[in-house]
Amino acid sequence: MIFTDFERRGFPCYTSHQDLAYDPFEGLELFKALGSDVRIEILNILLENDNMSMNELASRLNITNGALTSHIKKLENCGLITTSSESAVHGNQKICSIHLDKILIDLEKPAEIENVYHTELKVGHYTNYQICPTCGLASADALIGEVDDPRYFEHPDRYNADILWFTRGYVEYAIPNFIPASKKITQITISAELSSEAPGTNNDWPSDISFYLNDIHIGDWTSPGDFGDVKGLLTPDWWYANWNQYGLLKQLVINQKGTYIDGLKISDVKIDDFHLNCHSSIRFRLAVEDDARHVGGLTIFGKSFGNYSQDIKVSLGYAPVEEMK
Repeated sequence: MIFTDFERRGFPCYTSHQDLAYDPFEGLELFKALGSDVRIEILNILLENDNMSMNELASRLNITNGALTSHIKKLENCGLITTSSESAVHGNQKICSIHLDKILIDLEKPAEIENVYHTELKVGHYTNYQICPTCGLASADALIGEVDDPRYFEHPDRYNADILWFTRGYVEYAIPNFIPASKKITQITISAELSSEAPGTNNDWPSDISFYLNDIHIGDWTSPGDFGDVKGLLTPDWWYANWNQYGLLKQLVINQKGTYIDGLKISDVKIDDFHLNCHSSIRFRLAVEDDARHVGGLTIFGKSFGNYSQDIKVSLGYAPVEEMK
């Protein structure tokens, strides 16, 4: 695993910005962009200052605006920074901001799985829950019931929920298992947009989120915060500005080597430990435990909220039983 130089220098790995995983065979432009001391220094400066104008950056680096423009373009083209125009005393000025502050590079090519069953779960399609306020849920059009009242997690409209949140407890989903007969599940991949749940919002509000499969604890991930610094790209206009706006897209994989989140191993629990076949029930639970180090809540975003147009995506890789022996 390789991390960028500006992360190793001690800057926060998780902030309101995005994080991204790169396939080394597809990220040549990114590597070229990072192959410059000047561009690394630009990233360091922007991480320290949130955003700066082109004139300020050129002055700080002691280079001309023309030379800086070339560097900024390379960083912008591979998605590391963004630029915008703002009005100034003497006309418009270009403002530069960090877009990605964490980059994960997986040098191991993912195993190719030919046979995969795909499905997607609506946020409100949980089959079991036990939650504590603050809590609530909403569809794309309106709140469902009243906030901070767990009774509304039973409301019939909860099936239309595109966002839900709670401080402690869990929600559990039944994963449809429609793999063909005489097959065994060799890998489960789950993707969801997640964040913490703070009073209002707080980008620095860690929460330890635990994952369970069929009541077996498969690992934990610490959400860095409940993000509200900018409006979520898909979050409806009627949504309150000081409420959860977006999360981080996380990918959980359980395979024959262990359990991983965004390519990082979080436990030794393997798919073979579950003995899953075409007849197996599969229950997936997301929890914030009472005894967690960081009890900071959980928010799950569906396709009408946050930054990613998706619900909870699930893929089941499978193979003939004889191939598993």
